[in-house]
Amino acid sequence: MSTPYYQVDAFTGVGLRGNPAGVCLLLDWLADEQLQAIAAENNLAETAFVVPHGQQFRLRWFTPEIEVDLCGHATLAAAHVLYRHLHFHGDAIRFETRSGEVTVARDGDRLTLNFPSRPARECHPPQALLDGLRCRPQFVGKSRDYLVVLEHSSAVKALAPEAASLARLDALGIIVTAPGEPSATGEPACDFVSRFFAPAAGVPEDPVTGSAHCTLIPYWAARLNKETLRAVQVSKRGGELFCRLQGDRVLISGRAQTYATGFLQLP
Repeated sequence: MSTPYYQVDAFTGVGLRGNPAGVCLLLDWLADEQLQAIAAENNLAETAFVVPHGQQFRLRWFTPEIEVDLCGHATLAAAHVLYRHLHFHGDAIRFETRSGEVTVARDGDRLTLNFPSRPARECHPPQALLDGLRCRPQFVGKSRDYLVVLEHSSAVKALAPEAASLARLDALGIIVTAPGEPSATGEPACDFVSRFFAPAAGVPEDPVTGSAHCTLIPYWAARLNKETLRAVQVSKRGGELFCRLQGDRVLISGRAQTYATGFLQLP
């Protein structure tokens, strides 16, 4: 069976940066075991599987090891494929997902995800978290993921986590964040920086994590007293996100670049 497949770099305007995601276009669902095997074969942080459903689309996301309930960069990648390569002309693409309906709208060269807000509640940091990160947090909270706030962006960049400890945590991943750095003019170059680690899901570090911003945006919006924010994920590949808090939803905007197109030859 020949299945259309795309690889897209998400949350970047420049190729070979941002977060690569696979996008597999199906006419109907394959068995879950086959979807997981394809994601493992692709060996990307996420593979998105898209199935048309009337005027909408159904969307699922798989890491090399598990299915996840929400993924930003693979949603951005899927919408990029539908807009650019399948010439979707609607005002917004509507996806049915495990997290309810999510939409992606086009605004110039950016795509905007409309996702649920997931604020973190302050919690006592488990020892495995402290052992894995080897740092002194200012704040630790939890939603789907642990949210760890450090004092300086340089500390976020310098982290070299111990994956085995982090993999023992009762969360999909660990978000580490700090205030943004000032630019040469003294103004912030971005409002906050972050990194994301999910070794239990087979992703030691995710280059750019849209779903983590469902938790980052409400935290920084409250702390900085502003609804519109610019974020940078300071992984090796790096990524840029334009964010807005809108009630119990978050708007996450970014750019995407197609890296490869082709077909999967499935048994």
